[in-house]
Amino acid sequence: MADPAGPMASNASLRKPRLDDSVRRHVGMASYYARRFAGRKMADGTRMRPESDNAASRILPLGSRALVTNLSNGRSAVVTIRDRGPFAKGRIIDLSPSTAQRLGIIEIGVARVEVIPLSVPQPDGSVRTDIAMAGRSASDPQRSAF
Repeated sequence: MADPAGPMASNASLRKPRLDDSVRRHVGMASYYARRFAGRKMADGTRMRPESDNAASRILPLGSRALVTNLSNGRSAVVTIRDRGPFAKGRIIDLSPSTAQRLGIIEIGVARVEVIPLSVPQPDGSVRTDIAMAGRSASDPQRSAF
């Protein structure tokens, strides 16, 4: 049976993931903003500051705060989602250069990370802060990997 929304509907969902307003953890690759993006406007209208805790996510709502942990060295930092991206295949978050430095990512360019949402704005204007999952380890089978 043909898709009632048409063939483009299923292809569009592959290119643009839905926003995830849950507090599920995600595991994948992180990269960081090139210095040339300093001062440019981000999706929330603020300017990208290399020394800030800015981050970009394609799935977490703008304004979300998340704990990002480099899985190769255990270093963590809290970031605020202010922009959309990354747009490179397989990457789940772009970090500011200072955050990438703290996590030990600058030297290698990309790293496998775990992203645990700490506070997530909801469509109704409330903010979800269910951090019960934060105590689970990265090897937990219930984590999300993409």
